[in-house]
Amino acid sequence: MIAFALAVFFMIVTPGPAVLALAGVGAAFSFKVGLKFLIGLTLGYLLVWAIVITGFVSIIFSIPYMRTIFLIISSAYLIYLSLKIMLKGSEIAFINPENSPTLLDGIILQLVNPKAYAFHSILLTGFIVFPNNFLLETSWKFIVMNLIWIPLHIGWLSLGVSIEKINLSPYTQRRINIFMGTSLMLVALLSFFSIRQI
Repeated sequence: MIAFALAVFFMIVTPGPAVLALAGVGAAFSFKVGLKFLIGLTLGYLLVWAIVITGFVSIIFSIPYMRTIFLIISSAYLIYLSLKIMLKGSEIAFINPENSPTLLDGIILQLVNPKAYAFHSILLTGFIVFPNNFLLETSWKFIVMNLIWIPLHIGWLSLGVSIEKINLSPYTQRRINIFMGTSLMLVALLSFFSIRQI
């Protein structure tokens, strides 16, 4: 049980696409905008949970090239979100960065995020706790994951918002937005270039 909880903690606390996007939204926009985005991430995470637990993800990824398609969509979407964060307050308006990320953006990010499927597949199929009771094991894992997942994501959002609330000069805030957006962009590009190895 402790091994499972630690695995959940370290997988979530390690910056991935969702937490980087969440911190970036908090830093570039506000807690209110970030909270909507977080609710979307949570709903998307629950949908991914259902897709993995029902075995539907195995069917999806058994189709040739489906994993590559997911990675391409995921990388493109992360680049879009990173540009929204980097260009907040910019006069370059080809993606209209003033339109803040929404609840729907959070849902979509989780649904196209390959890390979310890998994360859930590892945790739901490994770390057997109640080998003779699937319902008890699934319920227990769901509770433990949410007790860790929700506070850690609120923490990432708060970290981003604390940067926004420090009352930094516009120049410094802009540099932070660029840094947060660039970090997310790097994750997107690394995902994209990993396609060659599939």
